[in-house]
Amino acid sequence: MVGLLDAKDIIYKQVRKLSLGERMKCELIAALLHAPRVLFLDEPTIGLDVVAQKNIRDFLKKYNKEKKTTIILTSHYMDDIAELCKRIIIINTGKIIYDGQMQDLVEKHASHKMITVFFNEEVSRDSLDRFGEVYEFKKLKALLKVDRKDVKAKAIQILSSDLPVKDIEIGEEDIDSVIRNIFVS
Repeated sequence: MVGLLDAKDIIYKQVRKLSLGERMKCELIAALLHAPRVLFLDEPTIGLDVVAQKNIRDFLKKYNKEKKTTIILTSHYMDDIAELCKRIIIINTGKIIYDGQMQDLVEKHASHKMITVFFNEEVSRDSLDRFGEVYEFKKLKALLKVDRKDVKAKAIQILSSDLPVKDIEIGEEDIDSVIRNIFVS
């Protein structure tokens, strides 16, 4: 585990001299010493820099795959959840309001998809209104919120338009928005 988490230089340091990321690595190593069948983690990457977050997530995915350990993750940090979890349980005031696959959650509760359009030249915001809700706008890039059932037709319209389209990407709403929609509705 020390090798997998690249922690050999820190295991002999005093705890008070460890950074938050180093402490998280050591706590994870200590939690896994006895090869538990179930590992409970609460906000495992909170406060860590992006490199440390990726290292912890990569380690957890690899450990889960190799050891078949069940990992129960509690977090408000949606990037951890989106990257690490296949199944998600949402609890609100002590009641389970969703229990299922991550992809099913998105398909069931995200009525929209996001179309990102990149342009070769500057365009006006007004020229994009006909394709969907302009969610974000910069002169050479726009993010449009489009009804899920209309996304293919809207993408074709965008590509067929007189706009100087350089590239287009279609993606899901971010998981934060999907979860927020569940609590609001």
